Parts: sequence; C-alpha cells; structure tokens
Amino acid sequence: MGNPLRTVDREQPGKRADRVLTWRLPLWLRVGFWACIVIAVAAVVRRLFALAHPVHSGVPQLEALDDLFASHAKLTLAHILPSLAFVLIAPFFLFRSSDETSWPEYLLFPLGVVVGITAYAMSGYSVGGWVERSAVLLFDSLFLFSLFSAYRYMRRGDLIAKRRWMIRAIAILLGIATTRPVMGIFFATSRLTHLQPNQFFGVAFWIGFSLNTVIAEFWLHGRDRQLTK
Repeated sequence: MGNPLRTVDREQPGKRADRVLTWRLPLWLRVGFWACIVIAVAAVVRRLFALAHPVHSGVPQLEALDDLFASHAKLTLAHILPSLAFVLIAPFFLFRSSDETSWPEYLLFPLGVVVGITAYAMSGYSVGGWVERSAVLLFDSLFLFSLFSAYRYMRRGDLIAKRRWMIRAIAILLGIATTRPVMGIFFATSRLTHLQPNQFFGVAFWIGFSLNTVIAEFWLHGRDRQLTK
C-alpha cells in the first residue's frame, strides 16, 4: 500500500507549473511576511532577555509589563519558546513549491498545538482585559481550527487543502507580530491621548490579528480566481 500522506499528481506539466507559480507570494506579501517574522523573533528575544535579566528602563508602562510577564514566567516561556520555533520553521513550509508533506509540517503541528493551548492560558493575564482576551480567544480558536483542518486534509491526502489551511494558521499566528507596530503607535502617542496599555492593548490585538486574517483570505481567494481563468 502507498503512503496515505502522499497523493499522485496527475496534472499535465504545464498545469502543474501554473499551480506552483500561484503559490508564490507577491512582493508586497513577502515583505510583510518577513517583517512579521523579524518582529516576532525580536519580541521573543526581548522577552527572554527581560525575564533573564530584569532591568528598570525608567518607563513605567514597560516596567509594569515586564513585571506582569515575570509573575508567570514559566507559562510565558512555555508559550513564547514554541512560538519562536514555529515562526522560524514556517518559512521552510511557506516557500516550498511542492505540496508534498515534509519535515516542517511534522514540527509545525505539535508546536502549533502547544502555542494554541498556552495562548488560552496566557489570556488569563491579559493586559487589555476582556477586549484583549476576546481577541485572543477568537483568533486562537481560528488558529487551532486551521491547524486541525490542515492536519485532517493531510491525513486524507488532499495536500492542496492542507497547504491552504496551514497558510491560514501561519498568518493568524503572525498576527501577534502585526500588533507590535500598532502598540508602538499607541505608545508613541500616549502623551497626547493619555491612553494606558490596559486601554489600547485589546484594540491593538484586534487590529493586528484581523489584518493578518483578512490579508491571508484576500490572497487565497485571489489565487483561486487565477486558477479559474
């Protein structure tokens, strides 16, 4: 019997080349993806450094955030370390032309489950209260659903559907990176707006995760339109 995780591609060479071409991200999306990767890695490294070597930055808002994460350091590490691994492996999946299942998926699935479960636990310490918590609960659920759907289609041998759902999962997870520039804007304008982190963190989460989710769907549906032409 053949491997149930593999399917035989019976397309003509020309059609197969067209299909591979449509998986290639446009330049603007590649720039956005790598920007999210860099921001996500930098955020994890900064958090690891703050946990290992607490310092007083002189900025009360940042010190309060550092103290909050330090109060549940083990949970924070259980969340950000698998997240870092997921983010570093994601490009090997996303920029592979083949739909065949390979080593990135076998790592992304278990890492994603850990990230999703610990994200639920982390929501109990939400800086932005229920506004932030509601964003985490919604988009974390969408992330886990996308991850489960990708795994289910992989088991069925529908590798194209697996890829689509894994792209959704990656985009949603990278939404946390998109929240960082939004938070930066709120921090930079706080002297004018007088908004505190507990007032704008939730809004930043909704903006960041929503942008990534919508952009991923926009690109996937655009790819579908290309294939039907």
